[in-house]
Amino acid sequence: MGQHRRRHRATHLAIVAMLLTLLPVSSFADEAAEIIKKVEDNLNGKTATMKITMTVKTKRAERTMKMQSWSVGKDKSFIKILYPGKDKGITFLKMDNSMWQYVPRIEKTIKIPASMMLQSWMGSDFSNDDLVRESSISEDYTVRLLNETEEVYTAELLPKEEAAVVWGKIVMDISKQYYLPSKVRYFDEEGELIRELAYTEVQPFGERFYPTKWIMDPKEPEKAGHQTVMEVSDAVFDAPISASYFTKRALKRYSD
Repeated sequence: MGQHRRRHRATHLAIVAMLLTLLPVSSFADEAAEIIKKVEDNLNGKTATMKITMTVKTKRAERTMKMQSWSVGKDKSFIKILYPGKDKGITFLKMDNSMWQYVPRIEKTIKIPASMMLQSWMGSDFSNDDLVRESSISEDYTVRLLNETEEVYTAELLPKEEAAVVWGKIVMDISKQYYLPSKVRYFDEEGELIRELAYTEVQPFGERFYPTKWIMDPKEPEKAGHQTVMEVSDAVFDAPISASYFTKRALKRYSD
């Protein structure tokens, strides 16, 4: 009987020890997921309108585009090109995971197919996929904290098995002050660093803080000397936006 009790007690202690070992892991995973969700909410807002100036640099040339965007959460966005003249009036609509483009010169609406999601967006170092998928990191990736300092969390995001995503791994530095990303490194499935995105110059817009300068540096050798800089101005968050922007009809209607 005494031997049975000792075995029972030993088994009980082993289970308790196993649970104590697992609890911190679960707690860290929950904390990391909450941090990423907060980052995503701070980047998207409930709604957002803003003006964007994009400068695309290559070894041989530099050009500038200006545009205005309207978005609702992470699922709907509408972008209109304002400058240069040859691109003025081109519009883009994102609804959930689908994307369309309207080209006024040929008066045609084009659906961007899944096979073109990795293609460059308007000749920049951002891709079509950035516009459609970037905002779903909390849904498509599992996250764990790699490091923590007084000012920065560093999180690793790995794609979920069922997720149709581009990157094999994302490593994100997150400002503890603003709960916004400060630097994001994107790796392919072989673990090679493909590009690095820096979020800088955080400024207040009403009660919300937002990074107003985004700097994308591609790391592939064939893109040496390339860089795309996005500068945000006149941002308004959490104000009502007409639902009329988020229909396919809007692509032509708001092109003028």
